[in-house]
Amino acid sequence: MGLNRSDTILKYIVEYFIKHAEPVGSKTLISEYNLPFSSATIRNEMYDLEQKGYIEKPHTSSGRVPSSKGYRYYCEHLRQGGVDEQLRYSLQQVLQGKIKSVEETIKASCEILSHMTNLVSVVLGPDEKEERLANVQLIPISEKTVTSVFVTDKGYVENKTFIVYDNVNIDDLIKCVQLINDRLKGTPVIELADKMEALKPVLTDYITGSDLIYQALLETFIRFASDRLSLYGREELFKHKEFSEDASKLKQVLKLLSDKSVFKEVGNNDDELSLHIGDIENNPDVSLISAKIKLGDENNTIALVGPTRVDYEKVISAIEYVANELSEYFKKMNEGEDEKEGGDKDGDA
Repeated sequence: MGLNRSDTILKYIVEYFIKHAEPVGSKTLISEYNLPFSSATIRNEMYDLEQKGYIEKPHTSSGRVPSSKGYRYYCEHLRQGGVDEQLRYSLQQVLQGKIKSVEETIKASCEILSHMTNLVSVVLGPDEKEERLANVQLIPISEKTVTSVFVTDKGYVENKTFIVYDNVNIDDLIKCVQLINDRLKGTPVIELADKMEALKPVLTDYITGSDLIYQALLETFIRFASDRLSLYGREELFKHKEFSEDASKLKQVLKLLSDKSVFKEVGNNDDELSLHIGDIENNPDVSLISAKIKLGDENNTIALVGPTRVDYEKVISAIEYVANELSEYFKKMNEGEDEKEGGDKDGDA
């Protein structure tokens, strides 16, 4: 069904401003989009759109620009969409590659998403209350350094590399990790720090030098439980005129990106796709578009952050595509693991 005159004019005002970053008037709309309306008719429609709050007039120009309300209406009713072929190709290269951990797959996907949209991508992991320790591994890197690797039952990985002193035997550290696995496997992530505290006397009695691995893992557990936010593509912000030419706006968006509570609130939203245009933390210059990635029984949230003047057709199509493809990818991975476990059980019977 075709758009009515008012929607057509609003659509072109939004798209012109997205492309040129300049207020638009009736004569520009006619020449740019070959509209079959007179200047007077368009001015009347623009007046009505302004009265309804969909467009607004900057102080320094006679033209109009979209408001946050206008952008939202455009996203919900006027955009057409379509996924960029380069995005499709790049994401499929990631998903068809060697098997990676969950966070490696999401990281590579979000780096592509940031690059293709020129926005910052944000990943918020599932609720740590529902996530449990699967195992801890210790990997010698050299004679003097080892890396502890901490894996959850959702496939998430944290690691910490530390120096081994001369009086500490790596074999003793490996025994220490084995004891930790025996005692803590299956523990909710949020309880790990307290459980490690309680386990410290046992480790000290059991193995000389256990304090080294204790401190390393305790720091890892605390960081993992408190910091479930990953950001990619912060440098993309400088490509936007709004931020490159206005240091105060750039400072505001960087402050927003450091506020984990904002993204946790977004992550608690049950909507598959969520639009926040000019209404995040009373910041009228920032848009945030988020989508859910299904990981078994849990959801991750990915989001794109940038100025309100972004190509919403491209951005929304891109984040929906990436979220859907990742959800399908992890679903197949989980089904494959279930089949493997079932086959193992049948073989053991």
